[in-house]
Amino acid sequence: MSFFTSLFGSKTSQSDTIKLLSPEEFKAQVENKKVQLVDVRTPAEFNSGHIKGAKNIDFFSGKFNIEFNKLNKDKAVYVYCRSGSRSRQTSRKLEALGFTEIYDLRGGILRY
Repeated sequence: MSFFTSLFGSKTSQSDTIKLLSPEEFKAQVENKKVQLVDVRTPAEFNSGHIKGAKNIDFFSGKFNIEFNKLNKDKAVYVYCRSGSRSRQTSRKLEALGFTEIYDLRGGILRY
């Protein structure tokens, strides 16, 4: 099995660029700080309640890449969604776009 893992990689391995943070770690890093904090839920979800200081960039929007390209790729970006699925996919997209430091809220805002 380890031969195949080394040959093809492991799907469970996490990138050095993407860090999955517990709700406590995430809160400590974003609360009362000026960071690139992005909520990737829909505008309706965002308007029903979000983390203070968050920018809303809808994961399903056709302008997703355009909006993220407005952010500084060399500064840390913190992303979250409702349960963690969209933010996990967003993290992978951001890595492909050239972001160098990505923090994803484990379990989404439901756990925050």
